[in-house]
Amino acid sequence: MTKIFVAGHKGMVGGAIARKLEARKEAGEAIDLITRDRSQVDLTDQSAVKDFLQSERPDTIILAAAKVGGIYANNTYPADFIYENLMMQANIIHQGFEAGVRRLLFLGSSCIYPKAVPQPMSEEALLTDVLERTNEPYAIAKIAGIKLCESYNRQHGTDYRSVMPTNLYGPGDNFHPENSHVLPALIRRFHEAKEQGLGEVVIWGSGKPRREFLHVDDMADASLFVLDLAKQGYEANTEAMLSHINVGCGTDISILELAQIVAGVTGFTGEIKTDPSKPDGTMQKLMDVGRLSAMGWDAKIQLQQGIEETYSWFLANTSAIRR
Repeated sequence: MTKIFVAGHKGMVGGAIARKLEARKEAGEAIDLITRDRSQVDLTDQSAVKDFLQSERPDTIILAAAKVGGIYANNTYPADFIYENLMMQANIIHQGFEAGVRRLLFLGSSCIYPKAVPQPMSEEALLTDVLERTNEPYAIAKIAGIKLCESYNRQHGTDYRSVMPTNLYGPGDNFHPENSHVLPALIRRFHEAKEQGLGEVVIWGSGKPRREFLHVDDMADASLFVLDLAKQGYEANTEAMLSHINVGCGTDISILELAQIVAGVTGFTGEIKTDPSKPDGTMQKLMDVGRLSAMGWDAKIQLQQGIEETYSWFLANTSAIRR
């Protein structure tokens, strides 16, 4: 029996990973899935995390817990983002080691890469230039998580791995009008515009910036794929101090094209306008997923299909997420 603690199981990514592990259990795998919500264990509390992990003694930890948000949230609450993420990561990684955990998977973010970096962004781009100012605190916390894993591996011989996802979306996403990421924000805006009979929706910027989007179920699948790799196979494709692995679909789309797809899925038939007076941000953010592809994993869920599934989930949960 393998005891696996999924930290952050109520979040979008952690929830998708927990669902896949539950499916494995139902298929006959000997898995004891351990979860705790914030009311049970505050992951920013070192003493609480220590007591919990010493009591449960999991074999494996999947660290999907994080404070996340879009540009507005990152720019408005920078202290919260760096503090909470640093504390959660340090507590879980260190106290996991103290409790005998030899295998751990840390989930980071594509924002670890510099603002001005060649596209697509390869793992080697880490720490080569300055970060995007608006989410620098969050990015620094995630970089620290990578380096914590690598440092424990070097000093203690653990098997702590890191995966860096591109923009994620899917069931369980945050559709808050101010604090959400671009795709769920567009889904909500176009849905509400249709419901209100509006004739147009205005999107920020020129619509030309290009972004990559990965369905959360693909991310969960990739995470378990990396976790399941034999240690020799993982180490053969990484370096001791450059061990993180990009996870994405390898293709991107302009924000205007994305808006057009969302409009079609939600049934909005009005006009889509851009507002060039608003900032575009980085013009392209695309992950180089060659390392993961060479290991044998590629994304499976197409964007159109994924947005349709996400919109269906949104409709089924509209009353719960309106706020």
